[in-house]
Amino acid sequence: MARLPLRKFALITGSEFTSEVFTSWAKVHGIMIDYIKPGCPYQNAYIERFNRTYRDDVLDLYIFNNLNEVKQITENWIELYNTERPHDSLNDMTPLEYRNAA
Repeated sequence: MARLPLRKFALITGSEFTSEVFTSWAKVHGIMIDYIKPGCPYQNAYIERFNRTYRDDVLDLYIFNNLNEVKQITENWIELYNTERPHDSLNDMTPLEYRNAA
């Protein structure tokens, strides 16, 4: 599945996302940064939902020994998430089924 390049990030105003290094990187790559208001996670509901699901399905289930292990478990989870797991927002179809039905 091909991914489209990102052109805009909706982010919280944490220091990791407001640093000169990050904002310069985004500018060089033509990415606009749209900061959400502090205390308003509903402004970025999709990523908040993803973060919760990823935390529940991966981060809370494992004790990682190294970064490679995190990457491998995450890659396996993404495959499952996109090809086998039904999503309420897609009428209980997987993203793969939804794409193929379009």
